[in-house]
Amino acid sequence: MFAIGALTALAYAPYNIWPIVPLAIAAGLWLTDKLPLSPTKLWWSFGFGSFATGISWVHVSMVRYGELPLVVAVTLMALLCAYLALFPALAGWSYGKLNKARQQPRASAAKASSWQLCLLFPALWVLTEWARGWVLTGFPWLWLGYSQAEGQLKPLAADIGTLGLSFVLVSVAGALVLLLHRKWLILPLWLAVLATAIFATPYYSPLKRTGETVRVALVQGNIPQSMKWHPEALWPTLLKYMDLTRPHFADSDLVIWPEAAVPSLEFDSQEFLDNANRAANLNNSAIVTGIPSMVNGKYYNALIVLGNYQKSQQAAGDYQLDNNNRYRKHHLLPIGEFVPFQDLLRPIAPFFNLPMSSFSDGQYQQTNLMAAGHTLAPALCYEIAFPEQLRDNVNEHTEMLLTVSNDAWFGESNGPLQHMQIAQMRAVELGRPLLRGTNNGVTAVVDEHGNITDRLPQFESGVLTSNVALVSGMTLFNRFGQLPLLLFAAVVVLISLARKKFKF
Repeated sequence: MFAIGALTALAYAPYNIWPIVPLAIAAGLWLTDKLPLSPTKLWWSFGFGSFATGISWVHVSMVRYGELPLVVAVTLMALLCAYLALFPALAGWSYGKLNKARQQPRASAAKASSWQLCLLFPALWVLTEWARGWVLTGFPWLWLGYSQAEGQLKPLAADIGTLGLSFVLVSVAGALVLLLHRKWLILPLWLAVLATAIFATPYYSPLKRTGETVRVALVQGNIPQSMKWHPEALWPTLLKYMDLTRPHFADSDLVIWPEAAVPSLEFDSQEFLDNANRAANLNNSAIVTGIPSMVNGKYYNALIVLGNYQKSQQAAGDYQLDNNNRYRKHHLLPIGEFVPFQDLLRPIAPFFNLPMSSFSDGQYQQTNLMAAGHTLAPALCYEIAFPEQLRDNVNEHTEMLLTVSNDAWFGESNGPLQHMQIAQMRAVELGRPLLRGTNNGVTAVVDEHGNITDRLPQFESGVLTSNVALVSGMTLFNRFGQLPLLLFAAVVVLISLARKKFKF
């Protein structure tokens, strides 16, 4: 099972071989039915293999920037993967308890039913994936649905979300197992339903392009992580962003700089910010930039808007430190932005003292940013992996989604590419174009269907310019979120409990 789980990493970026997911889950279900072993152990092994390969890139920041010995980093990674594997193990344990076939003597055991394979196990899987997204602040990476960022099921995310795609993939896996049990009709019927839904999606979609476009310029500074926070690198960094931006002021409404593009506290950078604000005002444009800020003794990972907040130059104003047109990151990254049990952990190793690892969290719901007359719902770096948080900050007036990041922590690994996939799925779910600005990639523009329309190469300095088409209307997921899916999964589990208790 470890090897089968490990193969699922190939379903995500940069490989995108998404059929591996239903095949791997089907193989796991087949072995669960055939082997006289605990489903809990089998699916824990599956999960451990999946995370050990799928998020192996996490160790890069530990070794390269946290100065941990490789053996210590690998040990910490193993502990993290062992913890994350508990969630597939929980799905396996619950399946074993509720699977009526496993309650019978092995010699006369019936094969798992269509209900158990196509509804019960998918429901359990979705509930445990959802739980992984919030327990201990959550780690919703590698949800199975993210494999569809370049897959055929992607349009359905506008209705059922990424977790809904996870349900569909696991259900298809169950139907594959039924084929091996010589139940021939379930899989063709399931695939016919999916094909019909995907084909019909463009015809009943509530999304309509308004005909208005926004000219954007996303600046990728490609500042080496090793020098980003060095005091002597501050002014070269700031000048580089201004030099890259200046040629695009005239033909851009919005200029996007990445997370912490200004690598000093806002209070200490007011002269530069005032000059950048004036430059944007003169060109009737706006700059949105990441910057650390401090308010009442608390530090925040923030986004601020410089230049015009409305479309007309008359709306331009002077830069103000206490301007409310800003966003403070709510969902902080453990270790990277805050250290749990910091009195105990910080003395152990430099890894627990990374730059900017003492942030406070902003409010869960915040007002959309206003820039050059356009409204943007922001998500700072890791926050883009939390669909309900972003959904709760999107309203009928939101025109674009904005996410900025600095993935230089993870070098040339698969991590930044997986991060890009996650952002694509938020665009599909919420039915809005998405702007993604990063320090060294992936900087891209994504349309309301989750398709990357423009992107910059990784690990290069540059500016991505694009005309972004605006959209009206709200997707079903935007209206209702994950609640309908979670209620459906809970009902399936409750019915299964009743079937077991009353033997029907």
